[in-house]
Amino acid sequence: MWIASVVNIDWPSAPGKSPSELRAEYDGWLALAKSLNYNAVIVQVRPHTDAFWPSPLEPWSQYLTGVAGQDPGWDPLAYLVRRAHEENLEFHAWFNPYRASMPAPGGAGTDLTTLPETSPLRVHPDWAVAYPVDNAAGRLYVNPGIPAARAWVQDAVMDAVTKYDIDGVHFDDYFYPYPAAGQDFGDDATFAQYGTGFASKGDWRRNNIDLLIRELDGRIHAAKPWVKFGVSPFGIWRNKAADPLGSDTNGTQSYDANFADTRKWVKEGWIDYIVPQVYWNIGFAVADYAKLVPWWADVVAGTDVQLYIGQADYKVAAAGQPAAWFDPQELSNHLTLNRQYPQVLGDVHFSAVQVRANRLEAETILAAAHHSRPAFPPAWGPSKPLLFPVITSARRTAAGAELRWRPTVSGAGPFGEVTSYGVYRLDGATIPSGCDLADAAHLVATVRDTTFTDPTAEPGRHYTYVVTALDRLWHESPASPPRWI
Repeated sequence: MWIASVVNIDWPSAPGKSPSELRAEYDGWLALAKSLNYNAVIVQVRPHTDAFWPSPLEPWSQYLTGVAGQDPGWDPLAYLVRRAHEENLEFHAWFNPYRASMPAPGGAGTDLTTLPETSPLRVHPDWAVAYPVDNAAGRLYVNPGIPAARAWVQDAVMDAVTKYDIDGVHFDDYFYPYPAAGQDFGDDATFAQYGTGFASKGDWRRNNIDLLIRELDGRIHAAKPWVKFGVSPFGIWRNKAADPLGSDTNGTQSYDANFADTRKWVKEGWIDYIVPQVYWNIGFAVADYAKLVPWWADVVAGTDVQLYIGQADYKVAAAGQPAAWFDPQELSNHLTLNRQYPQVLGDVHFSAVQVRANRLEAETILAAAHHSRPAFPPAWGPSKPLLFPVITSARRTAAGAELRWRPTVSGAGPFGEVTSYGVYRLDGATIPSGCDLADAAHLVATVRDTTFTDPTAEPGRHYTYVVTALDRLWHESPASPPRWI
């Protein structure tokens, strides 16, 4: 699930909380994720040219203390990553590349002086574009057309990549801002300076974002090949009426609105995963979920880019939404439809507070139908062979069935490095076959430790347990020799 820090606020729920309160609050979101058998969190750590870590390039985020630039006295990102990994959840750090301010409606607007002195736009005021300009709550943006600004954004992201053990770098749909009626983003002078050779300003803007994506992809993988780079764009690339390659929709197009050529990024392999925000119900005339999912499945087919679908949990039972969102089964129906398309490898839910709200019991219904068991994220990237674990102890305790196993030899010679373990349980004294481990039907836990207690083991019943080792990209070893208990 997404954990947002601004606008749709999940964490921190309010600025100015103590470090212990913030840590406890975050731990609660991880507990929610684990209770629903989620296996990854995507946490917003750079809302707008600021940072949730001690960045040498950008000021501390105002969402931590309530005061932009104020040191909170601890390193939130270090804690966020460590705790997610202790729960064996992937941690994807969510960065907003070009947004530089988010004033509240009716707020102070776009005055540069409202930013901390260490903000990149205070250091480089010529990079700033205010948009929309007739709105008291207009935002400031870093101009994507300035090469030095693009490099700065990449440097800010790479500071976190190199310093922290994150599993992924994540961008959402904000590249160029969504258009405001009657206004154009104020980059005429930049286009005059850098746009030579482009047929239109739109083509030049798309190239600016292409360069950001392509260059950052190269930098991430040069530094840490195992870190995934993913984008969650608006759910419509282009409508078929505008481009024969587009989807059978009639909505806003990210290609033209945000100048994000997301289909190209997939085809060029500049990203590792894509999470289109398919935030519409099945049968919605303008943008039908049942038409967009197969379109995106076709886009990724034949590529190495993984496809996940962004789910609009926030629309369930929300005022003003179509009647479909008042059906408790709508979200579950989305995942049922996804299973018709093998290219769809999972879902991401927006956002944590909506998941917790569980309106109409929709989250309970979805979990029972689609993720009643733990599951590994889909394997990704190259791998080395992994040695299987050996269970050294299996015994009954008051808490359940306790297993212990020897740490698997890893990272030596031809063998890959082990990050975590999967624990499978079969009924009775069973010799497992490969098909028993082919899906999550028998998976009871994923852990980073070498011990696990199964609290669901019933007294008096006999079980067979096996353990597998996994690397950080979720490639799996053969199973351990079985242990009966």
